[in-house]
Amino acid sequence: MAALDAIPLLTPYTMGKFELSHRIVLAPLTRQRSYRNLPQPHAILYYSQRTSRGGLLISEAAGVSDTAQGYADCPGIWTREQVEAWKPIVDAVHEKGGIFFVQIGHVGRVSSHDFQPNGQAPISCTDKPLSPQIGVNGIDVVNFSAPRRLQIEEIPLLVNDFRVAARNAIEAGFDGVEIHGANGYLIDQFMKDQVNDRIDHYGGSLDNRCRFALEVIDAVVDEIGPDRVGIKLSPFTNYYECEDSNPEALGLHMVNALNKHAIAYCHMVDPWQARAGEVPCSLLPIRKAFRKTFIVGRRYTRESGNKAISSGYADLVAYGRLFLANPDLPRRFEMNAPLNKYNRGTFCISDPIVGYTDYPFLESDS
Repeated sequence: MAALDAIPLLTPYTMGKFELSHRIVLAPLTRQRSYRNLPQPHAILYYSQRTSRGGLLISEAAGVSDTAQGYADCPGIWTREQVEAWKPIVDAVHEKGGIFFVQIGHVGRVSSHDFQPNGQAPISCTDKPLSPQIGVNGIDVVNFSAPRRLQIEEIPLLVNDFRVAARNAIEAGFDGVEIHGANGYLIDQFMKDQVNDRIDHYGGSLDNRCRFALEVIDAVVDEIGPDRVGIKLSPFTNYYECEDSNPEALGLHMVNALNKHAIAYCHMVDPWQARAGEVPCSLLPIRKAFRKTFIVGRRYTRESGNKAISSGYADLVAYGRLFLANPDLPRRFEMNAPLNKYNRGTFCISDPIVGYTDYPFLESDS
């Protein structure tokens, strides 16, 4: 077995007040098994399986309000019942020594009348419709309802939804929250100039387009403190037709603003695609500008993750599909053991076991 000091991903790291035993993070993953937007008991096993002592886990996205949903059976964190349902899940992670952040978000226009209260239109910064897309399972085509453009006086109410969700997260026992500002959802819609067509002080200039995101961060930091707050951003991607004409300027603007808040981390979706022997570089100017913990994610392997850490490109690496299919991923990386192959067809089905808690561990750990 390789010495641990030869495996950069398995070296310890201090993230603010949190002492991590390794650099491998469970990425937030939509799983669609929270029936009626309520976290379920089977999530206790799912998250505890993927917990290692001193490991950081980020939960699937939890909606901040009843307008935040765009998929079936995704959890929320806006009601008392949801808070109580999260508690045993968080407790299970803590019992195994893990550090657990919940991702809080709002899908904006990535929704339809079916998921909205009273069948209303989804809300967004714009009223521009979104064309049909391949769904999160990579198979089905999803249709979206035309969104309603938010009135300027409604925006502070949405900011407050994030504040309340953060407060609820701490009450549920989470160590912190990750604000979902990526992947074409509401905050990303405000930031990207190919979607945001507003002419008020939430649109137009880079300062204006980032205003909503920074107001959310202000509110959440004020509520629970900066050391418990992270944010996920994807300036270079165009998920759900959410694209920007100058992504590097957007990313730099945001991390320079984040520096003033001294939040725990910035989690960035990397546009770089892994190739053997290469070291990622796409996010390097943004990484250098950000002064706290920098997490990268998107199709990283053991090799590319180690290079990201050893080169100083990132402090931590988030793994999604590999962690989904390998609940003991840090152990497998330590042993350089073969990995279970993931089954995309079971990523987002409603079964509480299949494709969820039935991926095997290494035999030596069973």
